[in-house]
Amino acid sequence: NRAGRWRNGGVIVAVDGPAASGKGTLARRIAAHFGLAYLDTGKIYRAVGLRVLRDRGDPDDLAAALAAARKLDPAALDDPALGGDDAASAASRVAAMGPVRDALLAFQQDFAAAPPGGASGAVLDGRDIGTVVCPGAGIKLFVVADIAVRAGRRHKELLDRGKPSIYSRVLQELTDRDDRDRNRSAAPLIAARDAIALDTSAMTPDEVFDAALNIIQSRIAGS
Repeated sequence: NRAGRWRNGGVIVAVDGPAASGKGTLARRIAAHFGLAYLDTGKIYRAVGLRVLRDRGDPDDLAAALAAARKLDPAALDDPALGGDDAASAASRVAAMGPVRDALLAFQQDFAAAPPGGASGAVLDGRDIGTVVCPGAGIKLFVVADIAVRAGRRHKELLDRGKPSIYSRVLQELTDRDDRDRNRSAAPLIAARDAIALDTSAMTPDEVFDAALNIIQSRIAGS
């Protein structure tokens, strides 16, 4: 087991960065390579919102949203319906509730502390993993890319999925999202002081993975 060297204490790999930077693809590959559990934290609010809807509840109802958050199962994050508009709309509503955010913070921290499936560690990707969710993570990567490159990636992704997309609109949406993420009062998008920046603008996914692997292996060797 390539992650066996971490079994005495486990490892937490935090992968943060803005939308369409490539952090999700990278985090999944790191988890698969080392046999670690993987959590896409961007899906958890969608999963809670979708659970409320399926229970015929109202996403604006704090009691219903909090109950769904407290019962969230990692398996629910594999539901293809999370990519739908209903889940996205419900997610934005439940995410505005402080108690729901607190419950899901605990969910993320529990996942990292006790990864499912007996894994020897966990990889979490999001926007505040290294700063808020797991500030003690042994390895922190902050993945960035030029916004024009990120918009091109997102535009292509949407077209490949058969969805209509206009590049200029995608670019503006990412610009607005970056602004919201960086300037929000709670857990803003910012690199942890001990995170290693990885600019993927001019890199292929394989090159990004190789660079991350070198960083991780150097950290292992030095630990």
